[in-house]
Amino acid sequence: MKRAAIILLSIFFLAALIPVFLVFFTLVYLEDKSSPILKQIRVGKNQVPFTCYKIRTMKADTGDVASHHASQAQITKIGAVLRKTGLDELPQIYNVLIGTMSFVGPRPNLPSQEELIAARDKRKVYDVLPGITGLAQIQGVDMSNPAKLAKIDGEYVRIKSILLDCRIVWATIRGKGSGDAVKR
Repeated sequence: MKRAAIILLSIFFLAALIPVFLVFFTLVYLEDKSSPILKQIRVGKNQVPFTCYKIRTMKADTGDVASHHASQAQITKIGAVLRKTGLDELPQIYNVLIGTMSFVGPRPNLPSQEELIAARDKRKVYDVLPGITGLAQIQGVDMSNPAKLAKIDGEYVRIKSILLDCRIVWATIRGKGSGDAVKR
């Protein structure tokens, strides 16, 4: 029943956001002349790799790096707006629809983030689906601090509830927290 509700909600959001996607995809393409969709391999539940979808915010020639290893110069103009508002994450609703992500959970990391993977593994973070938003994000903690992030993600897994998820979603909608930091 929960999965059916998530599927219906995902389909509703994807359909409602089509005009928004078209505008952002066009703006990203016009600025960088590259695919507006970024596909990255991320680490999911049980450490199974999956393709994560986002709106491209960095120049096409930027490597597959964590945001805190990228520089401000690699961010496109429209990308800066998308990152600041979190709108670059909206295509991950498709990941929710196909079951590789949840609306709320620990943010999925890159396979190259070995320190974070080890810290999260110790705290059983990979026992749950990664999320579009999570407890660490609304607390302003990003992947540049693996130990602190793993601790908060582990706490989320330990106390996970529908009420907590609703609080996290509400805090995200209100603009609390932030995305991953980029070097200045």
